Amino acid sequence: MNIKPIDPVNRPFFAGVVSGLDLRKPLTPEEVKAVHAGMDEFAVLVFHDQPIDDEQQLVFSRSLGPLEQATGDIAAPQDRRMGMDLNDISNLDKNNNVLARDDRRRLFGLGNQLWHSDSSFKPVPAKYSLLSARTIPPAGGNTEFADMRAAYDALDEETKREAHDLICSHSQIFSRGILGFTDFTDEERVKWAPVRQRLVRRHPSSGRLSLYLASHAGGIEGWPVPEARAFLRDLTEHATQRKFVYAHVWKPHDLVMWDNRCTMHRARRYDHTEVRDMRRTTLTNEVSSLEQAP
Repeated sequence: MNIKPIDPVNRPFFAGVVSGLDLRKPLTPEEVKAVHAGMDEFAVLVFHDQPIDDEQQLVFSRSLGPLEQATGDIAAPQDRRMGMDLNDISNLDKNNNVLARDDRRRLFGLGNQLWHSDSSFKPVPAKYSLLSARTIPPAGGNTEFADMRAAYDALDEETKREAHDLICSHSQIFSRGILGFTDFTDEERVKWAPVRQRLVRRHPSSGRLSLYLASHAGGIEGWPVPEARAFLRDLTEHATQRKFVYAHVWKPHDLVMWDNRCTMHRARRYDHTEVRDMRRTTLTNEVSSLEQAP
């Protein structure tokens, strides 16, 4: 296994291309260790030419740690295309037909175009996400990643001190509301009640501090809401400057893996009439961010 940095001169040193692994085959313990070490160093790893199926993706993902269930989408169980171990990041219904432009599931999914960290709206948020490109549109649909470690390092000392001990509230109700999506049932409002997350996290392996931002963050404990949202917006604008961002242009059978503890990401627009079939497995974090000392 080898990892080659992606444009380390002009971009943050946080994305790398992996070669020497066939994800259709079970990994050896040494390969598992190498993948974890690569994630600690880079935070985003790209695996090209990996024509895997769902079961192979699950085997690879589980070799790296426990999976969380796909409870963050809005599809009813009877409408899902796949089991709860896989997140359906597509514009397709259970019969593989493209969703109508005004379909509630599609409108909810547009929230993926906002900067976010996967499952920050859950009490125990996500660790790694692994996204497999099965079918991609002819143009658009890129995924952008922002290095929240580099963004934290670039803050002035006063802002670092101000942010260090702050606790934010995260909810999909808030992130979708940014786009004007308010079509939630009472059950969904209970399901996605706000949860508490640290604004600054320390990576358990590297020890580096990073901002823990997401469009799901809608408040800061002890702060008036307008002031909190203005501060969070300022931090997000800072953290998503081009110098902190890697934009992945998808190829068929790419698998991209990222560490949600120290990155944000967002999908970009594409022609909604074209098929985009992506499947994500998600490793749960070991503990809540509140239990990790900053």
